[in-house]
Amino acid sequence: MSVPCLLLGLLFFAASLTPSLIPRGPSVQGILGGLVMAIGYLIGQIVALLWRAADLPRLSGRPAHVLTGVVAVPLVAVFLWVLASSLTWQNDIRAKMGMAEADALGLATILLLAFATFAIAYALGRLVAALFRLIRARFYRIMPPRRANVLGVVAVALILFVTTRDGIVDRVVTGLDESYEAAQELFENAPPPPEDPRMTGSAASLIDWASMGKPGRDFVTSGPTAQDIAAFTGRPARDPIRVYVGRANGPTPEARAELALAELIRQGAFEREVLILASPTGTGWMDPGSHDPVEYMHGGDIATVAAQYSYLQSPLALILETSTGLEQATALQDVVHGYWKTLPADARPRLYVHGLSLGAWSSMYATNLFRLLDDPIDGAFWAGPPFPSAFWNYVQEHRNPGSPWVLPEVGDGSLIRYASHTADASEGAPWGEMRIVFLQYASDPVVFYDPRSLWRAPPWMQDPPAADMTEHFVFVPVVTQFQLALDMALSFGAPPGFGHAYYARDYIGPWVEVTAPRDWSPADTARLKAHCDTGFQQGCSNAPR
Repeated sequence: MSVPCLLLGLLFFAASLTPSLIPRGPSVQGILGGLVMAIGYLIGQIVALLWRAADLPRLSGRPAHVLTGVVAVPLVAVFLWVLASSLTWQNDIRAKMGMAEADALGLATILLLAFATFAIAYALGRLVAALFRLIRARFYRIMPPRRANVLGVVAVALILFVTTRDGIVDRVVTGLDESYEAAQELFENAPPPPEDPRMTGSAASLIDWASMGKPGRDFVTSGPTAQDIAAFTGRPARDPIRVYVGRANGPTPEARAELALAELIRQGAFEREVLILASPTGTGWMDPGSHDPVEYMHGGDIATVAAQYSYLQSPLALILETSTGLEQATALQDVVHGYWKTLPADARPRLYVHGLSLGAWSSMYATNLFRLLDDPIDGAFWAGPPFPSAFWNYVQEHRNPGSPWVLPEVGDGSLIRYASHTADASEGAPWGEMRIVFLQYASDPVVFYDPRSLWRAPPWMQDPPAADMTEHFVFVPVVTQFQLALDMALSFGAPPGFGHAYYARDYIGPWVEVTAPRDWSPADTARLKAHCDTGFQQGCSNAPR
């Protein structure tokens, strides 16, 4: 084992202890530290290999040992100081998120897991190196050494690629898809369908209840009723329309979209005041914290439609089923917007598009120029847009100079505005004919992960930190990339209003701005926020429909 490479790995370990967007506990920190330590060691080995290949001068003997010792002493001192400071840094983030402070560093857990992770990674690296030597030895028999070395590297890379892609990854994806499909409680596991013939999945519905899946059934049978809404507003109300097509309800995105349109027509959705085309998250989940409030605002005179495209959790669907959500959202918008355009402008609902997380990405992708220019939609509301979203990136890059990356200002605010848990998108010039709002938390790594952080600091790290961000950010190439990747996995468990945990009260202000509910006042907004905060952790309704 190379001591200089080990010292580089220790430096990476120290860097991993610096804070990022989401607080980390000892166990998670230990695994992260061991992983980046292994990466640092590997980088050191690669640099040493290239140095030797270039036949550059090298120290050896006593001078090399002395230099190693001179470097090791301050590096170990820095590592210990960073390790001791990490509890303060993590508690700083926890305090900003309203979490209880950790009272112990968990030093033993961090070190034990870090070195165990490093040992496993090191052992795997040795196995790969042994495989390379074995293949290279075979090539030596039939070709010159230099060619054998190159082809040996290529052969190992191909073996690893095929093994992971067609072997391990394929089996993992198949297993995950089957397990999540089972969790949807399809077919024989479905509960009894609704008795109300007006509801999606009933005996009169065009959509088969058993095939809809649990997320869809939860969506269409929950939410506020006309009685709930009337009790809140003090005015007559209607039962909101909710249409949901499960992935198993149709063989293709186009078939599911056509089925959704037929069900919308059956239920009279195009006679409502507002129609929302929503894209669900990866599993098909529809956030009640978003959909319940907007139904209260419009007195139930509203219809919402969604079509499922995956059974996987959003992070897995983002990586493994990249195109499915985009295809489904595009098909649904094509079909519904296409029909909506044929209706008289004064006798059709106002049309909006909406999505959370992966649903925001797919919804943005589907909202192309035809939706924005050719008899355009009335507006869009996207929450937690994932970092690959092309439209979101375009808007971010065209923010007003000097406005922060995490909460930008775009133009005069008459077309596009941003919201967070500290801003409700109410500021800006008077709205134009179309209204677009992005809801994003400054601490959400699903939004602010940056693949280029492998070699450069993300744009938001160059701004003054937002209220829920630490002042102790330190950019370290490679390490910051791994910190943010881990943050994405942890962000779903953050407290409401932070990370990727979007909740009802932060949807309310943006929905008011985007949909401009009739006879709605700031006092109504405050009452609805209080209503959603009282005993309802997810949505604003207190019972299934």
